[in-house]
Order: sequence, then C-alpha cells, then structure tokens
Amino acid sequence: MVATTFAADTPLLVTELVAQYGISGNWLWWNGLIGGMLTTFLFAQFWRRANVITDVEFTELRYSGKPAAFLRGFKAIYLGIFMNSVIIAWVNVALGSLLQIFFGIPESQLIFYLAGAMLMVMIYSSLSGLLGVAATDFIQFIIAMTGCIVLAIVVVNSEPIGGISGLQAKLPPETLSFFPTISWTHIGETGQMLTISLATFFAFVGIQWWASWYPGAEPGGGGYVAQRMMSTKDEQQAIKATLFFQIANYALRPWPWILVGLCSLILYPHLAATDKKLGYVLAMRDFLPTGLIGLLLVTFLAAYMSTLSTQLNWGASYIVNDFYHRFLKPNATQSQLIRASRLNTLLLMLVALGVTSQIKTLENAFHFMIECGAGLGAVLILRWYWWRINAWSEIVATIAPFIAYTFTQFYLQWSFPNSLFITVGFTTLAWLTATFLTKPTDWPVLVNFYQRIQPLGWWQPVADSLGYPTPKSILPQLIVIWLLSVGLGYSCLFGLGELIFADWQGAIVYGMIIILCASGIQQLLKRIKITVGQL
Repeated sequence: MVATTFAADTPLLVTELVAQYGISGNWLWWNGLIGGMLTTFLFAQFWRRANVITDVEFTELRYSGKPAAFLRGFKAIYLGIFMNSVIIAWVNVALGSLLQIFFGIPESQLIFYLAGAMLMVMIYSSLSGLLGVAATDFIQFIIAMTGCIVLAIVVVNSEPIGGISGLQAKLPPETLSFFPTISWTHIGETGQMLTISLATFFAFVGIQWWASWYPGAEPGGGGYVAQRMMSTKDEQQAIKATLFFQIANYALRPWPWILVGLCSLILYPHLAATDKKLGYVLAMRDFLPTGLIGLLLVTFLAAYMSTLSTQLNWGASYIVNDFYHRFLKPNATQSQLIRASRLNTLLLMLVALGVTSQIKTLENAFHFMIECGAGLGAVLILRWYWWRINAWSEIVATIAPFIAYTFTQFYLQWSFPNSLFITVGFTTLAWLTATFLTKPTDWPVLVNFYQRIQPLGWWQPVADSLGYPTPKSILPQLIVIWLLSVGLGYSCLFGLGELIFADWQGAIVYGMIIILCASGIQQLLKRIKITVGQL
C-alpha cells in the first residue's frame, strides 16, 4: 500500500506544496493520518470480516433492494472508470514532466510514450492479478525509496546548499515550520511561506480527513486500502498491516521529498507557480552524475508502475465484479471473468490517456478529488456504526458534492479549501434528509449484516430482535486508542523531522510522546484483549 500511494507524481506534488507554502503545505495530505488511524482500529477488522471481494460489493451486504443494486452498479462505473481515470491521469502528468525534461520529448508526442509505459504495466498486472501487483509493488517501493533518499543526500550536500545547516540558513524559519502561521483572515502566500486563516487550517485537520473521500485515505477504509485489508490472512493481520501502512506512509516516506523541495526554493527561485513541481526533476538533472541519474529515472518508473498496476487492477475489479458479473453476466465462468478483466484493463488505460490531457497542475487535481467526495465520508463511517443508514444515504452523499462543487466554483467562485465548508454542509444536510425520508434497510439484511460483522455503535434494535444480550461496548476504548495512535503517528513524523534538522530537544520531546502513546495503546489493547483475541 505504501508503494501504491507512492507514484511518479508524489515527489512532484510534495515539491510543489513545499515550494509554494513551506513544509506546512503538506497538511493538505498529512491530515489523512487521522482518518487512516481511524481505519486501522475501528474498521480494519470489520473489512476483513465482511469477506467480500471489493468495497463496492459491500453495498449489497449492508443495504437492500433496488437502491442497493443501483448504488453498486453506479459506484462500479463512477469509481472504476471516472475517478480511477483522474488518478491515473495525474500520475501520467508527473511522468510526462520527467520525460520532457530529461529526453526533450515534444508535448505532441508525449501521449505515445505514456501509452507505451501504461501498456507495459497493463500486461503484467492483467496476467498476474492482485498477488503479482503486491509482489512487484514490494520490489518497486524499495527501488523508489532508495533513489529518493540518494537524491536528497546528494542535493542537500551540494555546494549551493551546504548541508542541513546551509539549508536552514538560506530559508526563512517559517518555511521550515511543521505548522502553518495562522491568522484570523486569509492573507495568502507571502514570500516562501503560507499564512492561512484559522478556518482554512480547521478545514484541513477538522473536516477534510473525515468528510472527503480520497483514494488511499477513504474515511472508514475503502478502495484499494480495503482491497488489501480483505486480502490479509485474518483480522489481526488486517489491523497490523494497516497500522504499518499509516506509519510508513505519513511518517517515514515524505522527508526525502520535503528536503529536495526545500532545496528547490534555493536552486530554482524563479520557477512559475505552475512549474514549481519541476524543481524536483531539475534537481535530478543538475546534481546527479550519470549513474545516479539512471537510478532516479528507474526510481520514477518504479513508482509509476507500482501505482498504475494497483489502479488498473482495482478499477478492473469494480467493473468486472460489481457491474459485468453482477448485472450483465451473473453466470460467467472464471475464465470469462478473467478475459473481461483484461479487456477492461485495456479500456481503463485508453480512457485515462484521454483524461491526461485535461490535467494542468497536480495540486488542482488533488483539490478536485477532495471536493468531489466532500461530505461522503460521514456516511462511509456511520454505515458501520448506525443501523439507520441506508442505500439512499450513500447515493445522495455521492452525488451531492458535485452539485455543491459546481455552485461554489462557478457561482460563488470560491476556491479550495473555503469551498469545502459549503460542499460538506450541503452534502451532510442532503444525505441526512434522504436517510429520514426513506425506508430503512430491509430487516433481514440488517440482521445478516449484524451477525456477520458484529458491529459496534447504534445497533441495539437489531441486537434486541435477535435476543442478544447487550454487550459491554469497547467503542470508548477504541476511540482513545485511535487518538493515541494519531499522536503516535504525528510524533513519528515530526520527531524524524527534528532529527534531520538536528533539533535534539524537539526530537527528545517527540520521542517521549511516542513512548507514552505506544504504551497507552498497548495497555488499552490488553484491557480489551478478549475482543481483540476474537478479531
């Protein structure tokens, strides 16, 4: 999973954020750790217990009737083709930037080179399936991270930078801050730092992580995160694997990219706003000897392949399992399903190539993805914990963000993240209204779901109908474990940053927080050991 979320675009996006806003610009995606830890301790065991192939298939396990069937088919196409193509497209944009700078490929010819790269990945991912994707991701991640670490070491210790001390001396302190400067009104970019309003920072850490659907950071799990959790051996392995993913993804992975992004501020101060991301590629070109340039080119190709293989496999699984097999050919044999998967993998590749030409900047694409799913997250979380959520809740929550996004962008002309408040508010009101105006999920479906998943939260009417005794809820303990795990993750992230910048006092403080959080998690897990043992 760490390899999947490390694409050719990822170092460029981080460079773009750091170059425009300083280190604190990464809160645009750092906030995902909060939802990621929620998935780890409150959802991973449920996903493994669901025993379904895709999270879209889960809709007919949780909901009933024609609305559930419609939702499954709609999400299969919406996520499998539309959203998947947007993700693949911005990964292509990043690889295209690299190819243009290093090989001077004209923009008019770039699409043919990208098609060749996609075709290579399509062949091995369609032949090998999920197991092959996971195995190649593992190798590609090691190659990709090794290359990024080497680049960071070489660039930071180059003559124009002069090591970590030289980097610190040449940049304003605010640029190196882990937290943005907060003001009561939006001031915008000043020099090389970002001064944001309190409302904007609240949008990142108080709303985005739970309200917005985004691949790899879905509230309550989902997408290819759920795919990997459901492929583990058992529920304990699902929890452990997801916990490792959160720490590695948010705490360990970003620092080599951040360091190169900071160096690009010094090395390439005159890059236009839309070209900030190219600072990473220019640093590769200008400071690496021939052999290491080859390593970094392989690094980017490995990162590209690891993401694209998952996207193609994930998208094809939706189209085949949740549309073709569910609605068009329910009696299809396994060989027919495999042939359909390979054909749909090719279809995804062609659609994504078309979308690639529409992506202008990585940051704008990221904002678009977040806003198109804003408000949906609450339903994705509560459907596990509240029996009253039904298929119409999720249908409305999936469609409403597009209505609000259109209104805020073209009528109010608000930009992200201020538009997020309108989108989330409108979507939340819409799905709550739909929930109470429509019938609950059919009772037999709720009973079957309760017996299979054994969910926590507001399921008492279902438990009473089965004659089950009211169990002692471990939800409060799990919430505390989640909060401690968030503290653990951010302390690992910032503690490693303090070590890199030789702030020993800060590193010791974060180290102590890590120990306290880890001890608290361990003690609470022991307290609920009977339940965890059953997981």
